[in-house]
This record gives sequence, C-alpha cells and structure tokens, in this order.
Amino acid sequence: MKSPSIPASPMHKAHKHESAFRHTSGDAQYVDDIRADLITHVVLSEVARATNLVIDTSRASSMVGVHAIITAADIPGDPLVGPIMHDEPILADGDILYHGQAIALVIAESYEEARLAASQLNIQYETHTAILSIQDAIDANSFHNRPHRIARGDLLSVEDQTCVEGICQTPAQDHFYLETQAAVARPVEGGCYEILSSTQHPTEVQKMVAHVLGISSNRVVCSVPRMGGGFGGKESQATQIGVFAALGVWFTGCSVKCWLDRDTDMKLTGKRHPFQSFYRAYFDSNHHLVGFDVEIFSNGGWTSDLSIPVMDRALFHLDNAYHIPNLNFVGRVCKTNLPSNTAFRGFGGPQGVVVVEEAINRYCERLSLDPLIVRKINYYRNENNRTPYGQEVPAPRLDRIHDMLATSSSYQQRREAIDAWNKTARHTKRGIGYQCVKFGISFTKALLNQAGALVQIYTDGSIQLNHSGTEMGQGLHTKMMAVCAHELGVSMDAVRVMNTATDKVPNTSPTAASSGSDLNGQAVRIACATLIDRLKPLARRILNVQPQEDIQFCGGFVFVSRSPEQRIPFSQLCTQAWVEQISLSATGYYRTPGIAYDEEKGRGTPFFYFAYGAAITEVELSTLTGEYRIMRTDILHDVGDSMSPDIDKGQVEGAYVQGVGWLSGEELLYNPQGRLLTYAPSTYKIPSSGDVPLDFRVQLLPKAEAKGVIHGSKAVGEPPFMLSISLVTALRHAISSIANKEVQLRLPATSEAVLRAVYSQRMVLEEEQDLIRF
Repeated sequence: MKSPSIPASPMHKAHKHESAFRHTSGDAQYVDDIRADLITHVVLSEVARATNLVIDTSRASSMVGVHAIITAADIPGDPLVGPIMHDEPILADGDILYHGQAIALVIAESYEEARLAASQLNIQYETHTAILSIQDAIDANSFHNRPHRIARGDLLSVEDQTCVEGICQTPAQDHFYLETQAAVARPVEGGCYEILSSTQHPTEVQKMVAHVLGISSNRVVCSVPRMGGGFGGKESQATQIGVFAALGVWFTGCSVKCWLDRDTDMKLTGKRHPFQSFYRAYFDSNHHLVGFDVEIFSNGGWTSDLSIPVMDRALFHLDNAYHIPNLNFVGRVCKTNLPSNTAFRGFGGPQGVVVVEEAINRYCERLSLDPLIVRKINYYRNENNRTPYGQEVPAPRLDRIHDMLATSSSYQQRREAIDAWNKTARHTKRGIGYQCVKFGISFTKALLNQAGALVQIYTDGSIQLNHSGTEMGQGLHTKMMAVCAHELGVSMDAVRVMNTATDKVPNTSPTAASSGSDLNGQAVRIACATLIDRLKPLARRILNVQPQEDIQFCGGFVFVSRSPEQRIPFSQLCTQAWVEQISLSATGYYRTPGIAYDEEKGRGTPFFYFAYGAAITEVELSTLTGEYRIMRTDILHDVGDSMSPDIDKGQVEGAYVQGVGWLSGEELLYNPQGRLLTYAPSTYKIPSSGDVPLDFRVQLLPKAEAKGVIHGSKAVGEPPFMLSISLVTALRHAISSIANKEVQLRLPATSEAVLRAVYSQRMVLEEEQDLIRF
C-alpha cells in the first residue's frame, strides 16, 4: 500500500512576500493610516549655528486649533537622547547646532493651523560661523572620537614598491524611504503610553520616550505595524519622532500623530556619512597589494548618533576581499553643524571598500592592467586568511565566485570586444568592471547580537508568531513564518506573524546589520523546539508508539517516521495538549557566540561570518554629454542556502540599484550657510526604472550552505550594496580608453562628473600630441 503523501517543508522554497497582496491592494496599514486626535508640526531652525535662542510662544499659543506649543524648557524628563551617548537635545535648548534642527513643536488640530501658528513664533538668536565640511572640522580640530587605529606589518619595508596615492571622497546619500518618519502616541490609563512607530528599533523608542517623559519603561509600549522602507534611517532617528508624539500626549492628554512631509524629513534627518580618505597603496612587481596606509575621516554631523560604530565598520572593510600584509588604518569622526549622519545600508562598509578599490583601479590604469586579474591575485586564501584586525577568514569562496561569474558572463570576450569598439568609436565609449565583496555579518557592538521570540499555538492548530525583528519591506516576516512553519511542521498559512511590540518581546535589538534573519530565526527556532519537546511525549502516547520512536512534524501532521500512515492532524494534537494542560506558548532567546573586539589593540572577532559576492557591470557613455547607461549587470552572490530565494534575489537587486544611486546620481548639496538645497524629489535624483541595467542577471551561489547559522542561510541585506562599485570601475575603463591614463572621477559620478573626467583625458591626449608635434 502506498504511503500517504506529506506536504513538503516551506524552508528553502520561493514564497510571496507575506504582505505583497496587502501592499498592492491598499490593505496594508502604515503608521500614517492610523488616526489621531491631534497632529505635530516640527518647527525647524533656519540657521546652522547660533546661541542665545529665545522663543516667544505667546501669540502662537492663542491661535485657533492650537492645543500646545512645546519648547526645550517644557520637557518633563531628560532633554537629551541618543542611541549610544545621550548628547542630542530633543529640542534646541539655547544653542542651535544645524540648519533644520527641531526647535519647537506645535500640537494642533490640523497641519494648516499648526503651520500658521508656527509662523507667529517670535524666534531670536545670535548667529555664528558653522563648521560644515570634513576639511573645516579637521582645521578646527572638531571631532566626536579619538583616533581608532588598526595596524600590522611594517609599511617602511614596502616604500620602494610602486606607490599609488590620493584622496578618495565618497558622497552622502539620503535614505529616501517611501514612507517618511512617522509615529502615533496614545494615552493609556494609569499614565501609560502606546507608541505606534515606523522604527527599526522599537525598544529604543520605548526607552527614550520613558527617558524624556521621566517615567519607567514598563509604562510605555512601542509597536511597529510595518515600515515603508528604512535602510538604516529608522534605526536611531525614528526615536526623535516617537518622542515628539509622546510629548504631545503628555501636554494634551489626546492621541497625537507626528508625521514628516518629505521636505521636513530630508532637512531634519541624517544621511549616509560622506567620507574623505587619504591613502597610499604599495604594489610589488607581481601586482600584490603589499602595503596600505589610510587615514579616513567621516562627517558625523552635530551629535555622535551611530557615527563611531559606522567608522569602525569602515575601518574593518578597508581590506575588502584582499590580504594586505602591511597596513596602517586610522579613522576619525568629524563634528560639524549638519544633521547627525546615521546608519545606512552597509553601515560604513561601502565607504571603506571604495578606497581600496580606487587604489587598485588607479594602479591598473597606470600599468594598463585588467583590474579583474589584479583583484584575483590579492584575494584572501587559506595561506593568507587573517584580516587586519586578526579574524580568520575561513575557506573563502572568492575564487569560486570569481571563476564562475567570469565564465558565465563571458567577461574576457566582452572586454576584448569593448576595447576594439573604443578604438574606433568617436563619441561613445564602453567599459566593463568587476567588483567583489567580503562583508562581515554581526553587530560589531557585541551586546546587540541577541533576539527573542514568542510563539503561541491555539487549539485549532493555528499559530501566532512574535519576534523582535521589524518588517520594512525586506521580507523578514516571510522568512520567520517559514522558519516557524518548518519547525512546527505546518503550512505557512497556519502562521500569523504579529506586529513587533515591546510588550511581547522585550529589550529588542534594532533590525539592522543584515542580522534580522540570523538572530530572530534562531530565536523562533528555539521557541518552536521548546513546544515540540512538550508535544512529542503526548504524540507518542496518542500514536501508541514507544518513547524511542522518532516522531515527525510535517505538512500539518504528526506521524511516526518509519510509518507515515500512522499519523494525526497537528490541530488534533494541539487540542489534546490543551485538554491535558500542556502549555502551548513558548519563548525563544538567541545570542550570537564569540563576538568580541578590543579597540585599544585593534584586534578581535567583530563578525560571526563573512558573506561574499561579485558583479560585472557594462556601461556605455557619451563623450559629448557625460550621460551613460548600464547595458548589463551580472551578479553572483553568496547567501548560503537561501531560506527564500525570491526574497533574497530581490534584496540583491535592490541593494545593487540603491548603490548605483549613491555612486551615480544622488547628490546632496548645501549652501555656505548649511542649508540643504536638494530636499525633494525635484532636486534629489534617486534611481528610477531607467537606471536599472537593461540586462540584469542575478544568481545565488549554488551549493553554498553555511555552518552555524539558521538553516544554512546567510545575510543578504547589505553585502550586495558594494557590488555597485563595479559601475565605477566600468566608467573608469570607458573614460581611460580616451588617453589610457589614470582617471580623475569624482563621486557621485553624475553626468557632469563624467564629462569633466572625459575632458581631463582629452587634455592629456592633446598635450601628448603637442609634444609629439613639436
């Protein structure tokens, strides 16, 4: 007799995003969809640096529809917040430290009434000269931290080798999440508060609301319905918005919403850190990068926020995928009168990687070498597998990825065809670029590497899943549903994932550092394992089998492994468990082992593992206008054994395109007074459909299961972002074909920047021709 079929586990299968239909149908509820009695208008500073701030609210307070006007003097608890150091005034108190700083809140019945009242505030101050640029800060000795140094070997021993030196500048970038910052605060009986927040870090919102109001954390619950994007911009900076809404409740007793329009959001919030790096790279006769001396500076803005750990990760990734025997890396965070720059996809890693890649590109241009070959020469391998900070790079997959992608993309044939094209084409040039990445996965602050989960089974076999991660469109909830369904042996339909909330899972870490699936997946697995352990003895008794018999939970059934026909529905088992007073609720907790780093020594293990990937990008540009388009991109990325391949491919595609935006079109401009000039879609160019490669081929590395991580999978959110640097290499290849000289290309590589680089090559060519002529 044929055994009855058992539905397969959902693990490692393609899944629709759990909210995909809700997103497209309009059923998905975001924070701004939630009604509140009153709204908050944030009054922003119109100067970048001032003292003796005085605000007269008397006229505005009496206007129609206005319920409260809040200034720093009104804050009931501690007026300072911050994710690491509490150095950020929630509202300007005497001093103004950047253009766009929040100086007052108007709580009113409508935005029109609030804006009208804000216009009637009498604001006085004394202005001073602002520090805006990295160079200004260096000259003024204005820093947030002392130097962080990582060093090994002896740079003096390689000074006779070929040296490439220069200044590498990487730009800022606005997060431009589709949903701007938003929070709704509601009063709850007994002087308690409920905060609905679009945040990646609900515990931080909970703690800082309690901190600013001067109450205990147990009187505040923060929950996250979902986010319309975060990218790091809602890791620490959503906190301020939640506090604004809570202050409104404190002073009015009504529910209050704080939602920022796009202009206000871009003026008030921080960006990706711009970096300025001074480097000297030494190459031996075999093209090995044998020495690298780098001093990097970031623009941190007015408070520390997350700038110091961002700098740490930049230092950790200055090596990227290459073993460098002699090195000296030093990093400092500049303190300026700009919004506090903050977490952004890659968290400093991209800014570090760009430096070493520029050095390699310039070396190859000087010697007319193919950068793909030089990069492969310098990869980490088993005999050279220690990072600058001493962590082992175990069995790196770089060579395998390199060879597979170079072959599948026909790189060599295409490069030869491009070189032939460039010799004859007059007004168009083409280029091809290869980029690899080695990216460390974990929070580098060890204590953040923890997560919790709460799994509750009901008597009909349906399940509610709570975990500490937040959903911002990246598909985390979908993966967690798959983990839960797999572990309990049910279908995905049986699992409902709940809003992330601090009253269900306390003391959450932010959903960041690409670790959401790693941490929360393990916590969910552990909670489910606890439930299975409780249910197995009951299942054996119902199925009338011996204690040593193996029991399986799969496809909504519970059965004996050796005879699948001997089975009962999972729902029947759950009902009987309730009858026999067996708990159907369990928590799970996980912390990543072995994470430690000593900053004083510049040594340690800041990462649990590394993710790898590579991309090849081909471009075509006009030498008349500097405009260009991406003709084709091939990506091969290591995500281990993917829990959900479709979601992971989507993350790879999105990360690459967002990286293209950072390196090509997105340009944040400030005037000399520190006022942001590009604060709306009309002036700030994010990637559109026309910026996506015309031919876009993304593959996940096969047979890549990883050890020690949830179901053999690897993180995917941030590592592919750096693959977009292949665009820069491709542009440099196209531009260098004009005169075969080192390229001077400013980032972001806008059409204007490309055109200037083209003109520089032409000038070199004309000078050489003049020398030959005379």
